[in-house]
Parts: sequence; C-alpha cells; structure tokens
Amino acid sequence: MNKGYFGVMLDMSRNGVMKVEKVKEFAKILASFGYNMIQLYTEDTYEVDNEPYFGYMRGRYSKAELKEIVSYCESIGIEVIPCVQTLAHLNQIFTWPIYHQILDCADIMLVGEERTYVLLENIFKTLRECFTSKYINIGMDEAMTLGLGKYLQKNGYHDRFEILLKHLKIVCELAEKYGFKPTMWSDMFIRIANNNEYYPANPNPIPDEVKALVPENVGLIYWDYYHTNYEHYDKMLNIHEEFKRDVWFAGGAWCWGTFSPRNGFTLATMKPAMKACLDHSVNNVLITMWGDNGKECSFFSLLPSLYAVRKYYEGVTDEKVIKEGFEKLTGENYDKFFDLDLPNLVAEDYGGRNCLGKYGLYNDPFNGYLDSTVAEGVGKKYKKVACRLRKHAKTGDYAHIFDCIAKLCDVLTYKVELGSLTRKYYQANDKEALKELLHSYKMSERKLEAFYKSFKNCWFIDNKPCGFDVQDIRLGGLKQRLKSCRERLEDYLAGKIDSIPELEEKLLDYCGVGDMGKAINVPRWGETVTPNKL
Repeated sequence: MNKGYFGVMLDMSRNGVMKVEKVKEFAKILASFGYNMIQLYTEDTYEVDNEPYFGYMRGRYSKAELKEIVSYCESIGIEVIPCVQTLAHLNQIFTWPIYHQILDCADIMLVGEERTYVLLENIFKTLRECFTSKYINIGMDEAMTLGLGKYLQKNGYHDRFEILLKHLKIVCELAEKYGFKPTMWSDMFIRIANNNEYYPANPNPIPDEVKALVPENVGLIYWDYYHTNYEHYDKMLNIHEEFKRDVWFAGGAWCWGTFSPRNGFTLATMKPAMKACLDHSVNNVLITMWGDNGKECSFFSLLPSLYAVRKYYEGVTDEKVIKEGFEKLTGENYDKFFDLDLPNLVAEDYGGRNCLGKYGLYNDPFNGYLDSTVAEGVGKKYKKVACRLRKHAKTGDYAHIFDCIAKLCDVLTYKVELGSLTRKYYQANDKEALKELLHSYKMSERKLEAFYKSFKNCWFIDNKPCGFDVQDIRLGGLKQRLKSCRERLEDYLAGKIDSIPELEEKLLDYCGVGDMGKAINVPRWGETVTPNKL
C-alpha cells in the first residue's frame, strides 16, 4: 500500500480565500476519506515578512492563521505543504508599483534582478516559520513568455529554458537553505523535448541533456485534468519516468470556471488516471481544486468525487461500494451531488467541460456573440433542473449550495435564451413577440436578485470577505445591464427610438467553424460579457 502522500491542492488565489475554520472542516472530512496531505495554493494570499504589499487587500492568510491550519491538520494526520509561485502566475502583485521593477512581462518575475531574490528569500523564510513539512511546491509552470519583456530589454535574447534553469538553480538553493525539498510542475521540461507540447500525441524520447537539466533534488509534478483514456496517462508517466526523478501526479476535481461542479467529468478523467498511477507505483498524488476566474464553486460540492478518487487509488471501483462508503462517512446522499453538475450539462455534454451555467448568465442580451452556442429550448431544461435541485435544498449540511445552484437555474430559465430571442424577434420585426419577451427581462432581473442573495450566503459561509467585491461588480453589472437593455427595448417598442443597432449585427458563429450551437470551452468573464475592452 502507498506510503506516500494522497491529498488535495486548494486554490486560495482566485479571490476566494477559505476561512480558517472551513479549511479545518474540509481537512477533517478529507482525513476520514483517507487523505493525508493538503497543499495550500497561495500565489500572493499569505503574509510575507518585510513585504507589506504582498497579498495586500487580498484576504491573505496571516502567519498565525497558517500556523493554526498546519497545527490542526497535523493533529488529524494531514500534512500541509506550501504551494506557491516563484516565477510566473504572480499577476496580482504587479498591481502595486513597488513590484514593477521585478516584472518581466505578463505575470512573470524578472529573472536576474536582485529585488526578485530578496522577495523570494523573504517568502522562503516566512514559509519555513509557518510550515513544518519538508516539501514545498515552487510552481514554475506556464512561463511561456519568460525573457520576452524587460529581461529582453536588459539582456538581449536568451532561450527561455536557459533563463528558467538559471532561476531554478537559485530558487532550489533558497529552498535548501530553509530546509525545503522542492517539487515543481513538469510542463516546462516536457515541452523542451516535444516541440512545446505538454501532451504530445507521439512523444519524443527525452534526450539525456534535457534529463540533466532537472536538478536531482527536485520532484516533477505531472498535471493532467483532461484525458479520459488510460493509455494517455500511461504514456505520460512513462515520459516522466525517463527523468529518473521523484514523480508526483496532480489530477483535478473540476470546480473551476463555473458556479457548479463537474463531478462526472472529474471521475471520467481520474478513474483511468488513478489506475495508471497504481500501475506505475506513483506514491504521491494530489487532486487540484482550482478557482480560475472567480472561485464561484464551493469545494464542498466535490466531496463525492474526492471520496471516489481516493477509492480508485485504493483499487476500489465498484460504484455501489463507493456510494455506500461515502454515505456512511458523511450522512449525505452520493448521487444528489451529481445533480449539481446539471447547469453545465443541460445543453449537451460536450466532453463534460461545457460551462453554459456561467456564460449563459453573463452573456449580453444585445451584444451576445455567445448566443451562437445556445440551443433553442434550453431555458425549459433549466426550469426542470431548478425544480430537481430545490428538492435537495431542504435538508442537509450542504442545503445552501443546492439552494444557490437552483436559484442560478431559475435565472437561466429566463436569461439563457434572452439574447438569441431578442435578436430573432427584432430582426423579424415581430414587435408583439418582443413585447411578450419583456416579461423574460423582468423575470431575469427578479430571479437574479434572489440568486445573488443565495450566492452571497454561500460565499460568506466558506470564504473571507475579500474577493467578494469582484462578485458584486460582476453580478451588479449584470443587473444594471439587464435593466438598461430592457429600458432600451421598451423605448424602441414605444417609438421613442428608431432602432437598436447592436441587434442589427449579423450573428457570427463564435467558434468560427460553421457549427452553430456547439458547446465550447468558454472564455473568461471579461471576454464573455462584452467584445469591447473593459
């Protein structure tokens, strides 16, 4: 049996920073599932000595809070490993002028700058004070434009892997200085040997000179949340084993990019992944729980997936046994959590990653270029989903989550087709139909207010207040936009204005492939609400 780590990575960097008591509650549940590790993913949401602007106004964890989390988790058999960034994914710190001098480009720190390493040493020193684990996840992923900004201006062109290795050497020395054994995401090294591809269809053998680039004391984390076939994971683990380094695997419990989870897709990807990990004797596994684009989804909505994935890793795949085990431990019905997936799936399940439940909410009524992906009649499906979820919202510790997602579906019942119908009736000059559609505008506004209150309740149950300002701005903006569009439509119908120019635009297929209605991996909020520059 595995004697290593099996844990989760909790994203605390996308506005939602979980309250300390909620981290402890989550950890207690995980311990009962057989987990023994948590990684706290904190890009800048933690206190760092001598760096007052690091995580400023972001709900960062104080040193005292980190120590409290670590102490509690250790008392129940869970090790807490710091999971930070030491190169890229640090866009929020560059809000502050004090860090502009160490910005290369995008969200990447300037390699070779003395102030960069002053910051990094302050980070390692603070983390060592707060954490007892010998391990640290130093990040180092997706620095694709490394060396192409200020570094290029100062030093001329250098290959980004040369720059990465120069930086990695210093970071590893700092880690060692403070008693940490570093691990890092593996994608930058895999790309070297495979024409910049992380998941190559036909992988090249890893050249000896590339293998040698990885420091001997660094563990490589192979991350993959996307594939549903065993052969892919088997192939990728073979590639990683060529490096002759400590190999970790990071899968995903899909809770990012939407208000509701994707338990079904989580299991479809992690079942073959866990089998491959067992076959390759991978001793260290973490299931990532990202919060990309706002962290609207409660981590607690993925509990059945987290239990099932742990069982898969133990070699248990019998669904009945898994359900019974989950329900015995939690007192919660296993199947009902999978109903939380439905807002993302009602249009059609295109690989399990459709997020209509979010972009259908924010898609603009007049500038709705995503209307090309919304099938006719889907609003009625949301009405049925809302009724189904409401039944689960009556009892149980997580009733508030079901209430929130039911109210989201109430909004989508009226809102999801609002733009496509408005354009259709306007271009057909059907003013009677437009008058009737005003009811959907008003109902969208009314249901949005109820959803906002429920979502706010969910947020403040789980998270610190910082970060909810983003939700206020997004949902408040939607509320005002619905009102504005409705009033302009009323003015048009009353003859006060002659036209609505936005509705006279020919609607193009968002995907650009002539397949109207096809579900997509939707752009982020800012690209969803408008094609204009925010």
